[in-house]
Amino acid sequence: MTNQYSTEDQVAYIYELLGIGECEEIEFKSAKGGFAKEIWPTYSAFANTHGGVIVLGVKEENDGLRLSGLTREEAEQCKDKLWSQVRNKEVISLCLLSNEDVQIIDVDGSFVLTVRVPQATRIQRPVYWKRIPDDGTYRRNATGDFLCTPAEVRRMMADADLSRPADGRILKGFTWEDIDLLSLEQYRRLFMTVHPDHPWVTEDNDGLMRKLGGYRRDRESGEEGFTLAGLLMFGKFEAIKDPACAPNFFPDYKEITSDSDRWSDRIYPDGTWEVNLFQFYRRVLPKLQASLPTPFRLEDGVRRDGTLAHEALREAMANLCVHADYSEEASLLVTKYPDKIILSNPGVLLISREQFFRGGESVCRNTSLQQMFMMMGQAEKAGSGVDKILRGWKASRWGRPYPNELLRPNKVELVMPLESLLDPRILTSLKDQLGSPIDELDENELLLLATAQSEGVISHERLKELLPMHPADITKVLQKLRRDGLLIAEGRGRGCVYHLNDGGEASEQMMQAMPSNNASSEAQMMQAAPSNDASSEEQMIQATPSNDASSEEQMMQATKRKLSAQETERLVCCFCTEWRTAQEIADYLHRTKDHVRNVILPRLLKQGVLEQRFSVKRHPNQQYRAGREE
Repeated sequence: MTNQYSTEDQVAYIYELLGIGECEEIEFKSAKGGFAKEIWPTYSAFANTHGGVIVLGVKEENDGLRLSGLTREEAEQCKDKLWSQVRNKEVISLCLLSNEDVQIIDVDGSFVLTVRVPQATRIQRPVYWKRIPDDGTYRRNATGDFLCTPAEVRRMMADADLSRPADGRILKGFTWEDIDLLSLEQYRRLFMTVHPDHPWVTEDNDGLMRKLGGYRRDRESGEEGFTLAGLLMFGKFEAIKDPACAPNFFPDYKEITSDSDRWSDRIYPDGTWEVNLFQFYRRVLPKLQASLPTPFRLEDGVRRDGTLAHEALREAMANLCVHADYSEEASLLVTKYPDKIILSNPGVLLISREQFFRGGESVCRNTSLQQMFMMMGQAEKAGSGVDKILRGWKASRWGRPYPNELLRPNKVELVMPLESLLDPRILTSLKDQLGSPIDELDENELLLLATAQSEGVISHERLKELLPMHPADITKVLQKLRRDGLLIAEGRGRGCVYHLNDGGEASEQMMQAMPSNNASSEAQMMQAAPSNDASSEEQMIQATPSNDASSEEQMMQATKRKLSAQETERLVCCFCTEWRTAQEIADYLHRTKDHVRNVILPRLLKQGVLEQRFSVKRHPNQQYRAGREE
């Protein structure tokens, strides 16, 4: 959160965080007794995972989260200690914070300190506490912070320095007896088809393997031999499983055709084929592509069966093999469901989720494997691979592919939906209801609005169950749509829900543009009222609050028609002789709460006819009362 938001937006942001509760990206600390050093494991965990927000000044009680009641002075003291310690390498290894990441916010007189911890980049990890990486490196999952093992810390350090790619490691004692020559020959034929005039075509097996990075000589040590990439791509399964190579290697493909977890088709190391990356790729890709629609298409008079979706799957399969961390205690898994394809590889993302969707950035863990797939025309370089995947799926009007990260063991899942979450009829309905702003929204924003329309009322927890979005992304989109006036927030804390702005409710921007209650606007409203003013006035007087049934009936009759501004003002003033909520006023006037809160109340507050109980505009317990004469 930065200073670009108003005080009201900052307060609303805190209430939204309270509503979500502690999760992978949110942590609360009481700080009532002062700045606590327990913040640093969470700081480390956020930095080494996806980033997050730490809120000091919130305590957890039996019935939920509550503000701790920090004074401004206490919040300032916490802020000073935070800056003092975060810049001290004796405390934490790296300061990731900028001034905008640390904010003091006044929430109804109780102050909180928010600390937005960015995700550390690949080369910045691990971020650790207490000077010793093996004893102070944390990561974060749904249950909280956990201390990383020395092996996990070593993998972070290896990913931080890709000047020595993991697949370039020379394997001692491996010979041509460990290479499946049939796989190498099949690769050569494919390579010649893609690059018939390439100079490598004339190389013998030894020369081709060296050119591809499957065999190399270390200039510093003089050591030479087959590399990890060479064995993974062309090796025999028994050799690959050797403890000196990749003992956890077990590529697996499953096709599941029903709601059960039972597979109907499977490709795995069952002893009937030589298992390496090249053979796994050749067997699985056709299975995946067979499920895609293949429209008849001509290019230069020649039939082309492939589509952008076929290219996307080809790229996704190559990425699965190229970006895996083969030192992890997991292996490659491809699962095809009726409604999606999930490709899972061991390791962590080397770029952030934002960089993934933005595209154009290439960080490769296994550069030799990448070259091998590129030379057979199956992979892209320079960061265009993800672009091709997203573009291919978009062309088929399926949901956008997205990554999931799983921990212990570390895995990255690429989820590729096979059905559209945005039916054209839903888009048309949303545009009819919300207007032209719909045209400017991205896919995530449209998905969220479509869900709000179909569900009626949505919450952060419900969206996590329904949408293929990261919890942090859901929070950001909810905030944006609320600020844009397309979603309305109701309630606070874990009970906070959202619904579509149904058109009777104006956004903040729209409210600022509404005319004030001047003579012309009042005249327009009066023209819309019944012409018999005397009768109207009489009905209104008869409809003032009373305890008998007849007055209630008269009130209902009076509010079934369109009231003038003066009539509405008098009715509200008569009712609000004591504090009333917007819902109570809406029930009394027989109007919707949205219309009362966003059309009637702003006008009466501006006139001074009503006063608010709480100064914060969007206070969840806001009440109104007729203004009292001094």
